[in-house]
Amino acid sequence: MKIAVSGKGGVGKSTVAASIALTLAGRGQRVLALDTDPDANLGAALGFPPSMPIKPISAEIALIEERTGAKVNQYGQMFKINPEVSDVADKLAVKRNGVELLVLGAINKGGGGCACPENTFIKALVTDLVLYKNETLIMDMEAGIEHLGRSTAMGVDVMLIVTEPGQRSIDCARSVMRLSRDIGLDRFVLIGNKVTGDEDRAYIASAFPGQKITAFLPYSQNIRDADRAGVSVSDGMNAGEKAVIEGIISEIWGIRPI
Repeated sequence: MKIAVSGKGGVGKSTVAASIALTLAGRGQRVLALDTDPDANLGAALGFPPSMPIKPISAEIALIEERTGAKVNQYGQMFKINPEVSDVADKLAVKRNGVELLVLGAINKGGGGCACPENTFIKALVTDLVLYKNETLIMDMEAGIEHLGRSTAMGVDVMLIVTEPGQRSIDCARSVMRLSRDIGLDRFVLIGNKVTGDEDRAYIASAFPGQKITAFLPYSQNIRDADRAGVSVSDGMNAGEKAVIEGIISEIWGIRPI
């Protein structure tokens, strides 16, 4: 199962992605979590302590140069557009609470879509993880679908979109749905987060006519406290919140294409 989690920054993508990853790992599944957001927060949500630094793939300069045959931060070079990446997850993923984590990191160039060795290497890695690896993959995306191309989208089982009861968040969710459809991905699970009551639920539901809202997660002080304490989001969830995550997982597995 390959799951992409997207939505506006700050809506709780990392919270939802980490909760699903930890729940599945607790069931004994091998789970690989991929943080593609330049503002990487997934490690903290999974319970990685600040004292355990996680080196992003974009900072693996020697490896990128070896595999692409080009120097980083130099222009006018020839380099491989299909570098070998099949061993990267096994070599570089870090593990905690049963979940293996890779952080892509930001490309330090003008324009994240640059035709540079780093970006080529990262796109090849994402393609390999989505299309050729057997473990459950959960991708915490940035506010869009930057790392998904048409071929990669065919391997994604579902786009899980997190929104909160605010217009900018809803506009972003709609944009993600439109862009996903443009590359052939139209299997969505929509989650309302930071909901405080029926008015918030109605507001989110009315913004997506004809689209099922799979679950509503309440605003949770416990999850905020878990973040401040440096523990995983699951450690901060109560029984009701964990039940919502279980329901989301059931929905995702139910719409997986045959």
